[in-house]
Amino acid sequence: MLDAESIQQPITEVLGARLDKLEVFLEIESTNSYLLDQPSPLPGRFRVALADYQTAGRGSFDRTWQSPPSSGLCLSIAYTFLRIPDKLPSLTLALGVGVIEALERLDIGGISLKWPNDIVAFDGKLGGILTEVQNSISNGVTVIAGIGLNVDLPDSMQVLDELSWADKIIDLKKCTGKLPSREKLSVVVIESLLGCMIRFESHGFAPFQDSWRKYDWLKGKQIIIDTPDGRHYSGVADGVDHNGALNIRTNEDRRSIIAGAITLLNEWDKDV
Repeated sequence: MLDAESIQQPITEVLGARLDKLEVFLEIESTNSYLLDQPSPLPGRFRVALADYQTAGRGSFDRTWQSPPSSGLCLSIAYTFLRIPDKLPSLTLALGVGVIEALERLDIGGISLKWPNDIVAFDGKLGGILTEVQNSISNGVTVIAGIGLNVDLPDSMQVLDELSWADKIIDLKKCTGKLPSREKLSVVVIESLLGCMIRFESHGFAPFQDSWRKYDWLKGKQIIIDTPDGRHYSGVADGVDHNGALNIRTNEDRRSIIAGAITLLNEWDKDV
């Protein structure tokens, strides 16, 4: 079980003026769903929910997020922006940068980001980010950002059935010789995410673009992307633009895609 006091105390010392509430649950359906049902923080303030185990964790495209009890980091943070930021969907990308910066503070390197919301290590899925809008108040908006990270998984968990871009899952234990406690990990990730939200509120995605390029796992890979409007594009991933859209070079042109599901083309599929 996560030690709530070991998380609450350092968070309060650094960010106490902004923190409305921090809750730790032994078991919950979903930390994101829980915060969606709670009152919105006031502008500039935040609240946090963490869980030792989620029974109905959620990812993008209605996928489930599965993590055995005490084996991962499952947390959500609700933050209220005074004004709705421009290009709000790119916040997910900015938070991905924040997660990597947090891990690097703990001397965990070699982590990459797959557009738009996956965290990658050793070409496997290490974690993911789910951002949802709770509600709008006047000109502002409350965003719930959920972070799932595999920390120390059972050896039997090796294969992901639902992903078309990764055939394995990875945990932090395989990425570092000194695994931090989940409490320390929680504190550093929460601090980093809130810092990202504050920067994003003032400057949008621009301050994060160069870092994203550095961590971009898709860059140069052959992909197929299926967009929500039913269109399909095949080409080479070519980074992200200043709005967080994915650039893709096709045989005909260069496109910017704001949303879609990605499939990697295997070497033997490239000429098909």
